[in-house]
Order: sequence, then structure tokens, then C-alpha cells
Amino acid sequence: MRAVQVTDLRGPASLEVLEVRTPERRPGETLVEVRAVAPAFPDLLLSQGLYQIKPELPFSPGSDFAGVVIESSEGSEFAPGDRVAGCLSFGAAAEVLSVPDDRLYPLPEGLSFVDAAALPMNYLTSHFALVTRGNLHAGDWVMVLGASGGVGLASVQIAAGLGAHVIAVVSTDDRAAVALQAGAHHAVLRDDVPHAVRELTGGRGVDIVIDVVGGDMTNALRSLAPFGRVMAVGFASGDIPMVKVNRLLLTNTDVRGVESAYLWDHGLSRKAWDEIMDLAEAGHISPLVREGGALHDYGATLEELAARSSIGRSVLTV
Repeated sequence: MRAVQVTDLRGPASLEVLEVRTPERRPGETLVEVRAVAPAFPDLLLSQGLYQIKPELPFSPGSDFAGVVIESSEGSEFAPGDRVAGCLSFGAAAEVLSVPDDRLYPLPEGLSFVDAAALPMNYLTSHFALVTRGNLHAGDWVMVLGASGGVGLASVQIAAGLGAHVIAVVSTDDRAAVALQAGAHHAVLRDDVPHAVRELTGGRGVDIVIDVVGGDMTNALRSLAPFGRVMAVGFASGDIPMVKVNRLLLTNTDVRGVESAYLWDHGLSRKAWDEIMDLAEAGHISPLVREGGALHDYGATLEELAARSSIGRSVLTV
């Protein structure tokens, strides 16, 4: 079979599509023929040796995928021919995968392979940040920083679907239009925070901030209502912020870390996936997908991510 391979750590330009051995299904796993795979920012870091996970060379990148079951274990809920999506730490950029059953999710008939491949990591992370860590309730105000990116757009749709008032924070008017189309109720430019946010909330502030950007957190903290919380999801800017806890003390606010691996380590991901599929069935979930290309375009897609020139999620067909 063919697979994208990282053979050295020189970055996206060094990725190759090579013939490798087709995996054999292991106990507790399901063999899947991959139909679509979605490159992601961690793949870029993996190709440069900068990610916290450092697989032995050579390895395949790729986390999110969708496809069809070829073979499954006795007693598995999955059967040959079933349509599935899945999420791995790495290795999904291949024609065939052997996937642990707890990393695999059923697809409803109305969801295409391309759209499904754009969902698992971003939407499960967003659901975990908002629901499990953020204690979101209907009627809450949610501000999403970096709202035109993959996790940002997922957070906009999940928060809106769960009844929150959503403010998208973006860098340009074009990205504001994307966030509003995705379901945000308001969009403001980054330089207008916190003043525009305070105005939109009648001076109260927001209950939850989803921060995938990192960097200076001062304006996010100034946007919070009493008992509000900033969810630290990632650091796309490359800058890990420092927080003066006296500000938290004086405003009865807090900052919470979001590490989505907890979902899989503690068996919570399937319940979250089912809730996301309920939102999809109700019309709240529609990933912004840029479809085009195949496995040999994996490196070029990662270079676009490095240049921060893409909006939404790029998905390659296999």
C-alpha cells in the first residue's frame, strides 16, 4: 500500500509517498480502508521534530481520517463495510490502517468522508474545552480567539449549537465573514478586544474564552465576566503566555488548561462524539473544508499551514 512517510526531520518538503507494508489487524483493532485524511498543524511540527511526540523514523503523519471497515474483531461494534471516522496521534496518512476501536467512530449516512475527516480532533477538542472543562450552559457568552481556524470554527459551531451567544475574534474582515457564516452571532477584530466585547455583552463580559492562539492573554482576561474562565487550548502564535494570578484573584476568574488526550485516556471520546453527531443531525455542525489533492499533496498542504494562508480544514482524498 501507499503511505506518506517522514524519512527525516527537514519539514514538509521532505515528505514522500512510498510503498510500505499493509498493516495486519491486531486484537482490539479494526482494519480500515482510508478514503480521506485531513492534515493538521501537529503534522507540521512532527515533520520538523518539534512536537511533544517524537516517533521513530520513518513514520507516517496524519491524525484525522475517514473510511470503510475492511475487517474487525469478534464482538466489535464495527463490521466490514461500515463507514467510520477516526483520530490517531500520527499515522493516518496511508491507504490502510489498523485502528484501536476506542479511536474509531461510526458515521451517519448523510456525512461525507471528506467532511467526516475534518471532524474528530478539532470537534472533540472543542467539545472537551467547552463542555467538560468549561462547564458551558445555554445562554452563556463565549468568545473564540482564532475563530477562523480549525478548532476555532469547531468551537463556534458547538457553542452556538449548545445555546451559547458566540463572539468570534479574528484578524481580518474576510475571516470575520467566515466565522459568521459558520454560526457566530458576532465577529470582532482582534484589536477591538476587550472594548467591543464589553459593548456587545452590555458591559458584563463573557463566561468562556476559547484561546487557541496563545500570546498575551491580558485582553482575554479583561473580557471575562465574574466567574468567567479562559480555556487554554493551544498556542498557534508560538508564544506561551504568562498570567499574573492577582488579576484572577481580583476578578474571581480563572484560566483552565485543555489537554484533549484525557478524552481517550479516560474513555470519554465516544460519548462526546455521539453528542457532536446529535448537533450535526440538528444542523449545527458543518465543517469548513477545502477539498483538493491526494496523498502526494500532503507536504504542500502542511506548507500552507506553516504560512497560515488557509482558512478552515484541508482534506485530501485517498
